[in-house]
Amino acid sequence: MIKLKDVQKYFYKGEEREVHALKNINLEIEKGEFSVLTGASGCGKTTLLNAIGVLDQISSGSIELEGKEIAHLNSDEKTKIRLNDMGFVFQAYNLVPVLNVRDNIAFIMRLQGYSEDRIKTRVLEIAQLLEIDNKLDSLPSLLSGGQQQRVAVARAVASKPKIILADEPTANLDSKNSQSLMDMMKELNEKEGVTILFASHDEYVVKSVNRIIKLDDGALV
Repeated sequence: MIKLKDVQKYFYKGEEREVHALKNINLEIEKGEFSVLTGASGCGKTTLLNAIGVLDQISSGSIELEGKEIAHLNSDEKTKIRLNDMGFVFQAYNLVPVLNVRDNIAFIMRLQGYSEDRIKTRVLEIAQLLEIDNKLDSLPSLLSGGQQQRVAVARAVASKPKIILADEPTANLDSKNSQSLMDMMKELNEKEGVTILFASHDEYVVKSVNRIIKLDDGALV
């Protein structure tokens, strides 16, 4: 599904190259994977996840999604890829505070133009799977951290993207909620067939996945 070839990423200070953040990354992610990019802080896992999600521009190399090169598309084309083909789960949840849970989950589906009947059915379906169907009328501020993260996962998966990219999704959760979230994301992976790629060094993530992809100083090891 995802193929990276000789991907490199440099950060510059002025015209001088300051950090070689990704070094000749060659990697393939198959459809249906439940995998993690891991390694010590600063190893490049979030940078690599952002590159795959076309959130950051790479310096050289190529990234393909189902055979289509996506790393060097223009800004509008990248926005369409992120909207239609990818789901994102961030450490900070990034929920819309003035929208209730129902409308937060439906947010991406509405941008994509789904009918309200389809949205209603899908929101309830995914909320039940993530055990937040009793919170659909609540605002995010009334939810616990674990519940907010489940809403973020529900929003990411609701429109059935090709891949979900999750950056440190358990970082703000206690051990019980971390394990619960991973169990539910594993169930989503198995029931929905959605490909999920994490960037994390959390033991609850690492021990839950089917494949561990380790980085050290910007290189795959």
